[in-house]
Amino acid sequence: MFLDFLTDPWQLPFMQRAFAVAVITGLVCGVVGVYVVLRGMAFIGEAVSHSAFPGVALAYAFQGNLLLGGALAGLTTSLLIALVSQNRRLKEDTVIGVFFSCAFGLGIVLVSTQDSWSTDLSSFLFGQVLAVGPEDVWTAAVLGAVLVVVVLLFSKELVAVSLDRETARAAGLPVMRLDLILYAVVTATIVMSLEAVGNILVLSLLITPAAAARMLTERLWAMTLLASALGGTGALAGLYVSYAYDLAAGGSIVCVLTLLFALTWCLAPRHGLLARARRRGRALDPHATLEAAH
Repeated sequence: MFLDFLTDPWQLPFMQRAFAVAVITGLVCGVVGVYVVLRGMAFIGEAVSHSAFPGVALAYAFQGNLLLGGALAGLTTSLLIALVSQNRRLKEDTVIGVFFSCAFGLGIVLVSTQDSWSTDLSSFLFGQVLAVGPEDVWTAAVLGAVLVVVVLLFSKELVAVSLDRETARAAGLPVMRLDLILYAVVTATIVMSLEAVGNILVLSLLITPAAAARMLTERLWAMTLLASALGGTGALAGLYVSYAYDLAAGGSIVCVLTLLFALTWCLAPRHGLLARARRRGRALDPHATLEAAH
C-alpha cells in the first residue's frame, strides 16, 4: 500500500514534470536562501516577489509573457534597491519598504484597469507546478545550475558582506557590485520559483529551508547542504501530500516546509527548544552543578 502511494504519482507524466521542477526549485532556493538568511534580508525576498507583480500585470495587459514581465520588473526593482541602499543615511530595510510598497501599489493599479482576472494571472499568484511542460523542466534545471554556480563562486565575498558590510568595504571588497550580484540572484531564484508555489508563497520556499538549516549547524558548507536538502525534500513531500489529498500544490509544499522548520526549532541538538530547556534545567539543578564541578 505504501509502495503504491510512493510509485503511483510517477506513472503520470505531468506529475513527473511537477516533481522535477519542484525539487530543482527547492534545491536552488535552499542554496540561495542561506545568504538571504545570513544577511537578515528576508524582506528583500518579499519585496522582489511583490515587485514582480506590476511587470506581470503589464505583460498580461499587453498579452506578453507573464514570467518575463515579472522577471524584468523584479530585477529593475532589486537593482534600484541595491543602488539607493548604498546611501548610508538610509537602512536597507527602509529602502526595500519604499520600493516594495510602490511596486505593489503600481501592480494593483494596473490590474484594476482590466475587466477580469484570467487563469494565467491567478496561476502567477498561486503557482501552477502541475501544469509545467518539458521545456519548463529544462529551463528550471539550466537556470538553477547557473544560479548555484554564481553563488558558490562568490560565496566568501557574499558572506563577508553579509556579516559586516563596513569591514568588507574597508578590506577593499566591491560591496556595491556584490550587492547587485546577490539581488540579481535572489530575483532570478524567486522568478524561477513562481511556477512551483506562486508569488504569494514564494518567500517561504526561499527562507524556510535556510532558516531550518541555520538551527542545525554553524558551518556555512553544512548549512548550504542542509538547506538544499530540506528544500528539495520539502518540495517533494509537499507534492505527495497534494496528490494524496487533492490539495493545492504550492500551499502543500509551504506547509511541509514549515513543519520541517518547526521540528528543527524544537529538536535541533544545540539550539532547539528542548536542548535549551535541558540546559536551563541543569543550570537550576544544584546536584547537576555539583557533579559538573567534581
